[in-house]
Amino acid sequence: MIKIVDYGMGNLRSVQKAFERIGVPAEIGKTGRDLIDADALVLPGVGAFRDSIAALRQYDIVQPILDHIAADKPFLGVCLGLQLLFDVSYEDGEWEGLGVIPGKVVRFDDQPGLKVPHMGWNQLEFAQEHAVFTGIPQDSFYYFVHSYHVVPRDNSVIVARSDHGGRFVSVAGRGNLIATQYHPEKSQSVGLKLLKNFATSVADLVVV
Repeated sequence: MIKIVDYGMGNLRSVQKAFERIGVPAEIGKTGRDLIDADALVLPGVGAFRDSIAALRQYDIVQPILDHIAADKPFLGVCLGLQLLFDVSYEDGEWEGLGVIPGKVVRFDDQPGLKVPHMGWNQLEFAQEHAVFTGIPQDSFYYFVHSYHVVPRDNSVIVARSDHGGRFVSVAGRGNLIATQYHPEKSQSVGLKLLKNFATSVADLVVV
């Protein structure tokens, strides 16, 4: 079963509806007990990094998330769900993240004519292949809404970059962990295709 992590900060219902559209059941889980038996986890998120990491700790679901990732079980982070995986965020201060991926979260640099937040449709430039992008055209557009972006310490986790006043990391992953800065649930057919590919990988692993 795919479980969507509920910590009071995510666009949970939108993600759940997106899975429903592709015929895949996904439950919402809010406690460690809800999440511990999940075949796959989805960590969505909108809002401030500080409030989100505090909510994860308040609901006592940090360790179940870390245990799930350490076991290399399928995991999908979405938008803030990507940023929370990193060591530290500098959004309105300095805040410790989950420390799953070494690196930091920083704001886009101020540049003449550059709009922040980065909002709207943008493309990906792939650094490596990943199964969740199987069957998705290389020139596809995806929907972004964010003012901060991740800077991994190790380039090997970079799956794709995008451009907004310079290149930034828009997809990161390793093993069965994949996380996108853009919103698959708002990216129309290519977003639904990614979720379908993710669900298929879960089914394959469960069968094995």
